[in-house]
Amino acid sequence: MTENEPSKPIDFIRTIVAQDLAAGKWDGKVTTRFPPEPNGYLHIGHAKSICLNFGIALENPTGVCHLRFDDTNPEKEEEEYIQAILEDVKWLGFDWKEKLFYASNYFDKLYELAEVLIQQGDAYVCGLSAEEVRTYRGTLTEPGKNSPSRDQSPQVNLDLFRRMRAGEFPDGRYILRAKIDMASPNINMRDPALYRIRRATHHQTGDKWCIYPIYDFTHGISDALEGITHSLCTLEFEDHRPLYDWILDRLESQLKHHPQQIEFSRLALDYTVVSKRKLITLVNNQTVSGWDDPRMPTLSGLRRRGYTPESIRHFCSRIGITKSPNNVEISFLEGCLREDLEKKAKRAMAILNPLKVVIENYPEDQVEEITAPNHPQDPDQGERTLFMSREIYIDREDFMEVAPNKKFKRLVLGQEVRLRNSYVIRCEEVIRDPHSAEITQLRCRYDETTLNANPEGRKVKGVIHWVSASKGHKAEIRLYDRLFTKANPDEVDEGGDFTDNLNPDSLKVLKGCPIEPSLSQAKPGETFQFERVGYFCKDPDSTEENPIFNRAVTLRDSWAKISSQGGRRR
Repeated sequence: MTENEPSKPIDFIRTIVAQDLAAGKWDGKVTTRFPPEPNGYLHIGHAKSICLNFGIALENPTGVCHLRFDDTNPEKEEEEYIQAILEDVKWLGFDWKEKLFYASNYFDKLYELAEVLIQQGDAYVCGLSAEEVRTYRGTLTEPGKNSPSRDQSPQVNLDLFRRMRAGEFPDGRYILRAKIDMASPNINMRDPALYRIRRATHHQTGDKWCIYPIYDFTHGISDALEGITHSLCTLEFEDHRPLYDWILDRLESQLKHHPQQIEFSRLALDYTVVSKRKLITLVNNQTVSGWDDPRMPTLSGLRRRGYTPESIRHFCSRIGITKSPNNVEISFLEGCLREDLEKKAKRAMAILNPLKVVIENYPEDQVEEITAPNHPQDPDQGERTLFMSREIYIDREDFMEVAPNKKFKRLVLGQEVRLRNSYVIRCEEVIRDPHSAEITQLRCRYDETTLNANPEGRKVKGVIHWVSASKGHKAEIRLYDRLFTKANPDEVDEGGDFTDNLNPDSLKVLKGCPIEPSLSQAKPGETFQFERVGYFCKDPDSTEENPIFNRAVTLRDSWAKISSQGGRRR
């Protein structure tokens, strides 16, 4: 964390923590946890939880935050996801130190506690099929029905449960259920499942187990075993809190510690989906190139696109923590990135739509070295060398034969413009393709007295970027845009799904784009402001022969006007 980042925000959760400390609760300790399931990559919504849990721990002298993998479903979990999560949390700027745990660390203890519930008459082995369980559960307006197995003796239930563990029964034949209340208005309390039979190799425990605990059973017990004081969850777990408390209350004599669960609103970002199911669909359907595709809202995708950890932490701080729906415009996230990169990104020049310029009065065999700052407001970032030559490239959008209005301050036939950090040139002639009439070249002249200066009495307002044709390098430029055309991707016609709103223009690849030589030495992950164009990050797939740069964000919010008019970007 840096001293330039925002001061500690105040929210209702931090207020609760402060009140607990003042009252001497939890013996003055603050222990939080970030508990991802290793069944996918972390996304921007997880960043909010990471910053909250680790942030509260860092803000308090006794604070500790655990990183715990809630790995209770081996069929959907992979070592790849575990390693990606570890990398993302570290990249975001947080350190769990020695406090790394797995729910699977507690499988023996969880089994032991399940037997305690059975012996107390608080759990039973149910032989209903999955479909029958759903039918017996009832609806929001009708109570459920008791399972025929509900009144079995603890001895029968214990025998069946031990045989489940021994592998005597096929998958799905039995489940262990909590014995609570089938008429409860909270469906989560209608005898929920605690254990199921599932023959699957676990990434941590191998084939030791053929039964696995359900998440709701595992989570609260894991919190209790680790001494968590404040178990912070998103709002979808609010209806699960009575079950969290019921399990810990029934096992009070065994656990001695009962954490406090507190819920907050999850992050919803427009033009984005953060459902793991939907993200997996995008990956599996090859709609994107992988979990780290720069169009994905995953932390690895944002990192590859050019987002900085500081910008994401600042974003999470600014959106705050509430119980109200947290629908945030994606332009707010982009603004946090611009604000961060404006201060730290080195400047460079690249031409996305090249148009050749021949400077007729510049010596053919001359290449002039010009020193330019890497950042106009930060001399500590050093300087770079530009190469001026007779032939250069400018962007086609920076030239018009006739100025469309007085606001056009770029190159016009018969008028002057300044080359960034270089000379003033004047366009004398336009060369066209004889067949298509497309402009292929401009013939210009330069004033050798104007290197980074305007002679007395002479004003040149326009400045454009450029790259030497002989000394510049070529790069592949990937223009990433929003993945969906609608702010709410789930807004679809009947029978459709969120993929109907995919943006066909979310990626445009430009090859052979001239870039200044300094960019060829950039390291993967290094971010630059391409002057007058946007912020770009060097992609890890770059090679010496083919450097690749991904657009992180434009220089300004180009969607703002379109969104206000209800139109679609073109």
